Amino acid sequence: QVQLLESGGGLVQPGDSLRLSCVLSGRAFSAGTMAWFRQPPGKDREFVAAIKRSSGVPTYANSLKGRFTISRDRTWKTLDLQMNNLKPEDTAVYYCAATGRVLITSSLAGDREYDNWGQGTQVTVSS
Repeated sequence: QVQLLESGGGLVQPGDSLRLSCVLSGRAFSAGTMAWFRQPPGKDREFVAAIKRSSGVPTYANSLKGRFTISRDRTWKTLDLQMNNLKPEDTAVYYCAATGRVLITSSLAGDREYDNWGQGTQVTVSS
């Protein structure tokens, strides 16, 4: 059984930084692609960033490039999201997701491509 557990959320002020972490457990599971999504209040879930085992090259939502950085440890059991210069519009529940498949780039932003999800961690950016 695969479990994803996010941590690191909280209440911060605009301009602050925050680092989210996601720990993957499940002895028989090997992640091919891992990602972060978020769901702002009253809106649909949206893609934040993803990283594939095959290349290790990250992919970001265009609107977040330059402020967010996704990274993983060498065992692919921990996925982090460094968020800098946070804005009120970054307020959302942030979810970690994983699939055993190595997704093609055009599929990375599709939440239906991911089989495993964490419970989410709340990030609130407010002055």
